Order: sequence, then structure tokens, then C-alpha cells
Amino acid sequence: MYRILIVEDDAIIARELSSHLSQWGYETSCVQDFEHVLDEFSVFAPHLVLLDISLPFFNGFHWCASLRQRARTPVIFLSAASSQMNAVMAMQLGGDDFVSKPFDLAVLTAKVQALLRRTYDFSAAPEILECRGALLDLGKAALSVQGRTVELTRNEYKILGLLMEHKGRIVTRDAIMAALWESDSFVDENTLTVNVNRLRKKLDGAGLTGFIRTKKGVGYLVEE
Repeated sequence: MYRILIVEDDAIIARELSSHLSQWGYETSCVQDFEHVLDEFSVFAPHLVLLDISLPFFNGFHWCASLRQRARTPVIFLSAASSQMNAVMAMQLGGDDFVSKPFDLAVLTAKVQALLRRTYDFSAAPEILECRGALLDLGKAALSVQGRTVELTRNEYKILGLLMEHKGRIVTRDAIMAALWESDSFVDENTLTVNVNRLRKKLDGAGLTGFIRTKKGVGYLVEE
């Protein structure tokens, strides 16, 4: 289980983040003593830190710079001040990503998952995702249905993988786009719709009619 340290002085936001990430299987801890953040970091030993910029005593830039003197733990900055300068400073001081408030929890979760994947060894993760006869081989980036190979584009593979990885749960459009951005595929709302429609046609042709369901105004899901 991955541990995430939440350094956020707004108690409501901190509780919301903790509750949401716990639902995704992460162990979380919210900093209580903002004058001694590194002490709580050392005790909890997190795999990732969510770090607000505006904090009591010292700001997030200070704590990130201090953290970088002792660890390479990935850091995602959170800030209501979304200026380009803040984002640049966050990266220069050792931050790995920057999310502006108010943020979509699904997008933040996608960023957390992507950063953990890039940072840690996921060799123990399942190599094949299965659902309703569809087998998605993560090692080969290949989809097969009843022994028949279905050719997918890079974006189609990423979309299907994300939905099958979280089967039974709705994945928002924003979260899917964020995951695609992490792989350098910069898509907008219209492009995402086109990709999903093309993927559906290929799945329909392979006998998986209705494999991807739409939750209007929210996103998509794959059910058992």
C-alpha cells in the first residue's frame, strides 16, 4: 500500500483528499504540526507528498527545498494561486507536478497514479487485465478477444487500459485526458470523444457490444 502525506492547512480540503485517496487504496496522513513538517514526513515515510504552497510558518516552496536535501520522494504541489510563476518555482525547487485549486479529485488521482508509476517499480502489478472475455496485455500493449487480436491505437489502448483497470467505477473524462497528457498525448474534449467512439466500434466488431458505458456529463465505465 502506498503512503501519501497531505500537507494542507485547510482541514476540509485535507479531510476530503484523505477520504478520497483512501477509497483508492492509499494510506494517507494529514500533517498537524506545520512548523515541523519534516518531522512528520520522517515518521510517516510517505511514497508521495501532496504539498500546498500557502502554509503557516513556512510555505510549500520552503518545505519542498528542505525535503529535497534528504529525499527524492515525489511531490505534487497544490495551490489556489495558479500563476505561471508559481508553477515554474514549484518545478525549479524539486516539485514533480502542479495542480491548481479548485481541482477535480479524479484528475488529481490520475496524476498521483501516474507519478507513482513513474517513480516506483510496478513489476508486481498484473500484466493482463481481463473483463468479459477481453484480455488486455499490458506488457505487449495488445488486446485479444476470444483469441482474436484487436488492433488499437496508442490512445485507444490507454483509454481502454484505464477503464479496465478501474472496472466497475466511473472514470471521468477529465481523468482520462489527464492520463493521456501524462503520455504526451494532448487531447481535448472533442478528440477524446472521437477516440472513444472509434474504440467502441472496434470492440463492437470483436463482439463486445456495449463494453464501454457512458455516464452522461461524467465519464465512462466498464462493468463485469
